[in-house]
Amino acid sequence: MILDNRALKLSLSASDIERICDRKFGVGADGLMLIEEDTKSDFTLQYFNNDGSQSLCGNGSRAAVSFASQLGIVNGNALFNAYDGIHEAELVDADTVRLKMNDVTEIQKEGNDFFIYTGSPHYIRLVTDVERYPVVDEGQKIRYSDLFKPGGTNVNFITLQGDNTIFVRTYERGVEDETLSCGTGVTAAALAASYHGYTSPVKVKTKGGALSVEFKSSHSGLSSGQPGMFTDIFLIGPAKMVFKGELEL
Repeated sequence: MILDNRALKLSLSASDIERICDRKFGVGADGLMLIEEDTKSDFTLQYFNNDGSQSLCGNGSRAAVSFASQLGIVNGNALFNAYDGIHEAELVDADTVRLKMNDVTEIQKEGNDFFIYTGSPHYIRLVTDVERYPVVDEGQKIRYSDLFKPGGTNVNFITLQGDNTIFVRTYERGVEDETLSCGTGVTAAALAASYHGYTSPVKVKTKGGALSVEFKSSHSGLSSGQPGMFTDIFLIGPAKMVFKGELEL
C-alpha cells in the first residue's frame, strides 16, 4: 500500500502500520509505503514491513515509481531516496518499471548456500522442487537461527530451471510468512544463480508473477573466499494498481 504523504500530514507508529496492514481488520498488505518530498531527488520513499520495521523493498519501489508517475511527480525517469540511498528508475512502458539497485560488493557462502545484501539481507538456498518446498517452516528455521541474531534475515529458496530461468519463493522477515514476490530477494537469487552459469538477464518466476534481473559481474574464486562484485543491477517487471481509495485512521 502506498500513501501520498508529501504534505507530511501522516505520522504513523509501528502499531498504526500493523493495524493498517492487517488482512482481517485492516486494508491488508505485506508493507506500507509513504511518498514524501525530497530536496535532492524527485521524492523520498519510506518503506515499512507490516510489523513497522524498515528496509528496502524492490518491488515496492517499482510500484512507488509507477504511483509517482500517476501523481505527476516523475515522467519517464525517476530519482528517489530510499532506505539504502539514492535509486534510479525508468518507466519502460505504462506497466513496466526498470529499477536500478545498488552495487553488491560482498557475497558470503555458507556451504552450498549464499548470503547477499541487496538493500535487505537475503539468505539463498537451492532446492530441487521449490514449488513443493515447505518455505514457511524451513524459512523460519533460518530466519531465527543464531547465525542471524538479533536482526534475522529474509530467506529465498530457488530452483534452477532451463532457459536461464529460476523459480524463487521467499520467506520475508517482518511479514513473518511467505510473500508472493520479493524484489530484493529476486535480485539476490539472480546474482546467486550466476555462480551456476546463469547470465544476465536472468528470468525469474515467482508466485506473484514474472520478473527479470540484469547485472554486470566480475566474480571468480568465490569458493576460496574472494568476494563477488556486481554492478549495473536492474530489477525489471510490471507494476499495476489494484485499487485506490481513502482511509480514516
